[in-house]
Amino acid sequence: DTHDLLLDSFRHATKSVLGRTIADERLMAKVGQPLSVQMWDFTDDEAVHDELLRVYRAFNESAHDERISLFPGTREALESLCDAGFSLGVATSKMHPLAQRGLEVLGIAEFFDCIVGADDCVRHKPDPEPVILGARLLGVEARRCAFVGDSPFDIQAGNAAGMHTAAVLWGMFDEDVLRAETPGVVCGRFDDLAAHLIARRAC
Repeated sequence: DTHDLLLDSFRHATKSVLGRTIADERLMAKVGQPLSVQMWDFTDDEAVHDELLRVYRAFNESAHDERISLFPGTREALESLCDAGFSLGVATSKMHPLAQRGLEVLGIAEFFDCIVGADDCVRHKPDPEPVILGARLLGVEARRCAFVGDSPFDIQAGNAAGMHTAAVLWGMFDEDVLRAETPGVVCGRFDDLAAHLIARRAC
C-alpha cells in the first residue's frame, strides 16, 4: 500500500515547485503510468517538469521504507499461488531499483521471479510491452498468463497482451473505472484473487 506516500509526494512536489495546491483527484488521476508521464499534466515546461520529478523522488525515496505496507492477505495469497506452482512477476511503472527495494522492505521479494520497471521498457502501460516482457522473462506465453492490476492502465495493458486480467479493488481507482476496461474478473480481497487464479489454472 503506497497510496498515502504517493499522494503526499505529489502534494509536496507540486506545492514546492509550482507554488500552488492541486486537487488530490487530479494529482492521482494517472497513477499507474510512469512518473515522468504524469508530471506533464502539471506543466509544459521541460525544466519545471524535471524539477517536479527531482523534488517528488527526493521526498518519496526519503520516506519510502517507513511508509509502505502490505495489504491484508498479501503474503498468504502469494504463498498460496507459489504453492500451486505459479511463477510470479511484477510489471510496474516504478523504476526497477525502487520496485525491488519495496519488495525487499516488505519481505516478499522471494515470491517473485522477475521485475519489469519503467526503466526496462521503451513503451509503458497501457501499452502491453511491459507485461509481454514480464511473460518472456518468466518463460511463459502471454496468453497463458494472468495480469493483476489496480489501475485502468494495468487492465488495458493486460488485455492488449492477450492475458487474462484481474482488477483488484484495494488500489486507487473506483470499481466502475476498472470495470469499464472489461477485466476478466474483479476481486475485492487477496484471498478471492488467489482462489480464482488457482481454480482457473485447474480448468
